[in-house]
Amino acid sequence: MLHRESGVFKTSYAADMALYPLPIARWTILAIVVLFTVIVPLSLHEYYLSIINLSLIAVVGALGLNILTGYTGQISVGHAAFMSVGAYTAANLAVKLGLPFWITLPAGGLMAALIGAIVGIPSLRIKGLYLAIATLAGQLIIEWIINHTPAISGGAQASIQVPRPSLFGHELRTQGQLYFFLLFFAGVAIVATLNLARSRIGRAFVAIRDQDIAAEIIGIDIYRYKLLSFAISSFYAGVCGVLYTYYLGIANYEQFQIVVSIDYLAMIIIGGLGSVLGSILGAVFVTMLPIVLRLTMEPLAGLFFSPGEMSSVIASTRLVLFGGLIIFFLVMEPEGLNRLWRNIRNYFRVWPFSY
Repeated sequence: MLHRESGVFKTSYAADMALYPLPIARWTILAIVVLFTVIVPLSLHEYYLSIINLSLIAVVGALGLNILTGYTGQISVGHAAFMSVGAYTAANLAVKLGLPFWITLPAGGLMAALIGAIVGIPSLRIKGLYLAIATLAGQLIIEWIINHTPAISGGAQASIQVPRPSLFGHELRTQGQLYFFLLFFAGVAIVATLNLARSRIGRAFVAIRDQDIAAEIIGIDIYRYKLLSFAISSFYAGVCGVLYTYYLGIANYEQFQIVVSIDYLAMIIIGGLGSVLGSILGAVFVTMLPIVLRLTMEPLAGLFFSPGEMSSVIASTRLVLFGGLIIFFLVMEPEGLNRLWRNIRNYFRVWPFSY
């Protein structure tokens, strides 16, 4: 009996609303914490740690977009633009003023939240495809402003070299050191999203997603909560952009183009809309897909294509796979990888019985 609720008695409302009310859930979380804080950094090579680091950064951004699209039902195609706002804000503060990461990181998130709330103003009157076009316009406008404002972008190349973050006077350089740095912020983002989803604000987001007119009738200020959803989502995106900048050591507009926004949409669709676990699974899946694709295709592509053509072939195949996977999950499993996990979990909840 791997998963049973029977025999677990709750004597208070707080116990019933606990994040992990079952003992097996708490033990599982403890095992996951030990795995990622002790076993993974000690047993994996730096190359594999670098892949996990990219996944941790993607988890933060995917959680932010899922709050907006999955929980609130507001479509956004400008997520990468808010990442760029956070990235360039932190880069300028770190380079021009010499501020540490514990100031530049929240500053980048807050600036992205402000811009996100402004871009989200059209959501007060439009929704669906029209809102998607409005956020796409926001993406293009922000890109143009950054590229054509040297005071923000740092010059003709729109690139700003950023020093690695320092902790207690020690600069984080190795993948192992950056792993713990990114793991901390990814863990904070996951816990914050879990608590947000079961709070009054999270329930208001879900009510707006399910039926905004009914939500307004029962007293939810849908305009305020829509803007709040844009602000929170953009804050996550800004923090994601800052982490990405510190990890790579550079802020460049090419890292935050429209293709990146599509990647994050793919993450939450493949992982599962309106699900924290779906955001994590989708971020890991989409981050790992190009790497696995390159490792599997390089030996075969080398037989038919030149080294110069190989990269373009792999990039084109990646886009085709992304499109095919999005269509597949939308048609066959709209709830994404999270639903597949729930099916497995529900099977073991009643095992060995069939009901």
